[in-house]
Amino acid sequence: MGLPLPPGVLLLGALWSACPGQAAVVPDFNHVERCKEALYMGTPPRGYFAAKLKKICQRYADRPRYATLYDPRGHIPVYSAYTFKKSDGEKHVDFPWMFEPQLGSEKGGSNMEPFPQTHMHMNFEDTQAVLEDYSDVVQYERGHLNPDEHQADPLDKAATYTLTNVVPQIREFNTGPWSDHEDQVRKRLNNYCRGTAYVVTGTTTSGNTIRRDNVDRVAIPEYMWTAYCCVDFDRNAPTTCATSCPPSAPTP
Repeated sequence: MGLPLPPGVLLLGALWSACPGQAAVVPDFNHVERCKEALYMGTPPRGYFAAKLKKICQRYADRPRYATLYDPRGHIPVYSAYTFKKSDGEKHVDFPWMFEPQLGSEKGGSNMEPFPQTHMHMNFEDTQAVLEDYSDVVQYERGHLNPDEHQADPLDKAATYTLTNVVPQIREFNTGPWSDHEDQVRKRLNNYCRGTAYVVTGTTTSGNTIRRDNVDRVAIPEYMWTAYCCVDFDRNAPTTCATSCPPSAPTP
């Protein structure tokens, strides 16, 4: 799947195989209040034309946090785009999982909200993943596209814990290669990016799904990909980094 990206974006590796507040549905990401600042030069990845895809400005505590293109049929994000914040890589797991009210109803609040203790209305289950989709699945875990380890502020970290920002990942992949990949990106941007770093992480699917009650519920990614853009990369970075991951050239 081709993905034209703005100049200055570095594609990390080829494709990773994923096999063995307030949030608002918006018409575009062309305004600060619609998560424009989460994208390099305000430009989202191109090439996504399906009308069914929904643009979500992930808002939490009345502030835009990051942008997500969401598939309400597959019940997973296509990509999440965010600005990287230098951090120590500590992962917080004490935040409640949240959902996007406006995917289920135009009258829903624009706030991403914690899942209710009672059963959710079917309108919400029809348009997004819910906790029950992951509760009895042993093989898969919830894998972040915008990981909390790439954020520093507690509210930015909390905002990553919405099911509109996660996809099913095989447990060993999530805790192994993907975790290593996220940490590598974090360390590289921590150490060598002097300006703002923009990151986009996305998925491709092939038709496999998590099923619940004999119904296809959540699409399972076949591949995961990440791209970043650092607008002010340290030219004094070690040769191994400067040559293998320059700030404005794609890697194979």
